[in-house]
Amino acid sequence: MELINQINTFAYPIAIPFFIILINIEVYLGYKDKKQTHEKKDSYTSIATGLVFFGINLLTKSIKLLIFFWVYNNFRFFTIDYNLWTSWVVLFFLDDFTFYWGHRIAHTVSFYWASHVVHHSSEKFNFSTAVRKTWTYDVTGHFLFWIWLPLIGFHPLQIFAIKTLNFIYQYWIHTEKIDKLPKWFEFFFNTPSHHRVHHGSDLKYLDKNHAGVLIIWDRMFGTFQPEEERPNYGLTSNIKTYNLFDVEFHEWKNMLHRAWNSNNLKNGFKYLIMPPGWSHDKRTLTTKELRQKTKES
Repeated sequence: MELINQINTFAYPIAIPFFIILINIEVYLGYKDKKQTHEKKDSYTSIATGLVFFGINLLTKSIKLLIFFWVYNNFRFFTIDYNLWTSWVVLFFLDDFTFYWGHRIAHTVSFYWASHVVHHSSEKFNFSTAVRKTWTYDVTGHFLFWIWLPLIGFHPLQIFAIKTLNFIYQYWIHTEKIDKLPKWFEFFFNTPSHHRVHHGSDLKYLDKNHAGVLIIWDRMFGTFQPEEERPNYGLTSNIKTYNLFDVEFHEWKNMLHRAWNSNNLKNGFKYLIMPPGWSHDKRTLTTKELRQKTKES
């Protein structure tokens, strides 16, 4: 339990200075090779959203833990011993598997995309993009995708420790300064090359490579796309603003506006649960519809 408490307590305080160092190294390399991937206002916006996110997370983490403990204490099927190293290995795979599906759903259900879109709203791809985080994920209940883990018997603090380590891993893959890595590593793990694809707004790259740590899930479930040409980053329709509140809430505003003006309860509900881009009158199209249209033309 001491190890778990140390990870939950000290992982972020230890990691954040390294995050800052890596940003500065990346900026320096950009000046050195004349391929700067940072733009001041954009990076400051990303960092500012991240700071607010970490503050919110401090407040909501206790609530999430209480919910997980309530499930664990009252409904768990088994008791999995967190002192066994095998439980950590199994939990790592189950957490990463859950992340994949939670992340994939965040790209295919508009209600969750309204939050997750924040992370994709930068037209740059660098270490500051990694901390461009939404403030509303917890409000959507997205964390409940992990509720099955305490239900089957994993200790909530162990779950949160693994989730924290998964989050920290994903920081280093947000860069253009690392080219493709050895083939064996690229086959099993999420890398900067794979994640550049995920942040691409090109049609071939949309809704691909949802992995957290292991890219094997994308390979298994048909969402893998190798990096070919350099992606264009951002959204299919970019927001062109550095205002924090516009960055954080623009898609909530757009989604609710479309739902309200659909003048139909059924269509209004669909604007919440259908993939981003769905519209009842086909004024805008989903990724699947865009690909189908491209095939037909």
